[in-house]
Amino acid sequence: MTTIPHRELRNDSAAILRRVEAGESFEITNNGRPVAELVPITQDRLALLRRQGATRPAVPTDFNALKRARGLSSKDVLDDLRGEQ
Repeated sequence: MTTIPHRELRNDSAAILRRVEAGESFEITNNGRPVAELVPITQDRLALLRRQGATRPAVPTDFNALKRARGLSSKDVLDDLRGEQ
């Protein structure tokens, strides 16, 4: 099991999750103290969670069919948050 600080998990989460998916396990530390383990989920565990209703299969979404929000642009929102008018 590889030990990594929580900052590394935050900064490199996509790469770490790919490694977990490939079977690797991680111990996550906070200020040098172990606080969590990130381990691959087994198919048996996943099936159990689905039977218990704790998870469900992903639903495909056609994001192109969604209506665009009208209003302020991202730049306008960020400028407002930064106090720039």
